[in-house]
Amino acid sequence: MKNFNKFDVIQLETQPLRLISDTWMLITAGAENSFNSMTASWGGLGYLWQRPVAFVFIRPQRYTLEFVEREPVLTLSFLDRKYRNALNIMGTKSGRNTDKVKESGLTPVATPSGSVAFSESRYIFECKKLYAENLKPEKFIETSIVPNIYPLNDFHKMFIVEITQGWKSDKS
Repeated sequence: MKNFNKFDVIQLETQPLRLISDTWMLITAGAENSFNSMTASWGGLGYLWQRPVAFVFIRPQRYTLEFVEREPVLTLSFLDRKYRNALNIMGTKSGRNTDKVKESGLTPVATPSGSVAFSESRYIFECKKLYAENLKPEKFIETSIVPNIYPLNDFHKMFIVEITQGWKSDKS
């Protein structure tokens, strides 16, 4: 990938909580000829089962969920705040009925393994799915979350994914 260098994600030199909560990320699954992406501001990065992992959460009505469920791999693309408008488009429009990538102005790029990410990214993580589970209302210990976050009972599906490769923009 032009303008990107491999790096060991264990050596990530930024605040991982801010990568997701502040600058947001794009979750993308599929190949160049058929993929979908969505913006996410919820999730996590960590170390589990003796490997670097990410935790991503996708609501059932999101078109991206179909791609993530079907594909064994996905990418997480982290863009700078200057791309907030593009990320808003990617998070509010559906790929079912619009070309939101074109509308956003972002540039899809194939990773060496054939996944799709975005050339404007500061960091790209290629990931392999390890575990998936639907959140269940009866499992919430802090019960006030359910009516506040899930008034439509559209509970997220959680995926734990292994970060198999990290890419850092040489512009970072």
